[in-house]
Amino acid sequence: MLGEKHDLHHEFPEHEERIRELKMGNAHFAKLFDNYHEVEHEVRRIEEGVENTSDVYLEDLKKKRLHLKDTLYGMITG
Repeated sequence: MLGEKHDLHHEFPEHEERIRELKMGNAHFAKLFDNYHEVEHEVRRIEEGVENTSDVYLEDLKKKRLHLKDTLYGMITG
């Protein structure tokens, strides 16, 4: 939805300390974290009208964002 923030700190505020620990101590998590935020940034730019693209491309980005978020959440809580 337009205007919603989907960065991990807004999505999982109760896990902020764990996210910070993983970013500093787990290279794989840090890479996925950065990838997630790149995708999130691109989705927001498209939704805000800064970038134009097809609906299919936007939906694919949203699916990728969801997959990354699920993977990261598993690492945070696992």
